[in-house]
Amino acid sequence: MKIALVTDSTSDIKPDQAAQMGVTVVPLYVNFKNGVHKDVLEINTHDIFDGVKAGAAMPSTSQPTPVDFQREYERLLSTHDHVISMHISGKLSGTHNSAELAARDFGGRVSVFDSRAASGALAMMVERSKRMLAAGSSLEEVMKTLEKASSLANLRFSVASLDFLKKNGRIGGAQALLGGLLGIKPILHLVDGKIEPAGRERGARAALENVIKNLREYTAKHGKVRAAYVYTDKPEDVAAAREEGKKLGVEEFGVIQCGAVISAHVGPGTYGILSEPVQI
Repeated sequence: MKIALVTDSTSDIKPDQAAQMGVTVVPLYVNFKNGVHKDVLEINTHDIFDGVKAGAAMPSTSQPTPVDFQREYERLLSTHDHVISMHISGKLSGTHNSAELAARDFGGRVSVFDSRAASGALAMMVERSKRMLAAGSSLEEVMKTLEKASSLANLRFSVASLDFLKKNGRIGGAQALLGGLLGIKPILHLVDGKIEPAGRERGARAALENVIKNLREYTAKHGKVRAAYVYTDKPEDVAAAREEGKKLGVEEFGVIQCGAVISAHVGPGTYGILSEPVQI
């Protein structure tokens, strides 16, 4: 069976990487400065942060339409037997729902998967699926592994403030004050596909140690792991985390700048580690 892979732009798989992998990436949309822009293709992280700093209203985002997915499924199914379409957590975006609506038109030839994750965690699931298919794994084997990878995915990140998350409705408003008080740095993670507080630290150094400590604990529990180091606007934010990862023997999946959609939700100064076991 010849199987094609589809994901969305919240995987933060860039166009050149997607082309190299042979993966189709469907963009989400960013509503900013009275225009609607395709994530990565027409707008990037710095466009948003520079615009907001200059006085523009906060951006909002929207999922691809079912027609967006339908177009890609139709194209791919002309040369493939089946499509696996894997997406950002359905509790964070309507993207998965749009994909499912589109899939109904193809008689069971499209399997839509809710990663219950985003960014580098989703990218690692896509890459793992690609490797499995290249090695001859069946559709059922890939889908089973995706479910396990989703349950094991570990995401821990620090944000400079909760302003962007509050504006976009991704975290409770009562906690939005914490980010700006006395240098408090919120620490967040994903729990069952939702962004939840994982703690708060006083100062940037303590926040970094919190994120690194989580990687140490995850490695101690799972043995050999691999990690994606993600950031919004400053790659130097993940330098210390990468060094710690090397000391721990962590396999580096990549250093990933979040695209416009992810960045529109978490804001500037955000960085984190997304990890999973090497063997699943």
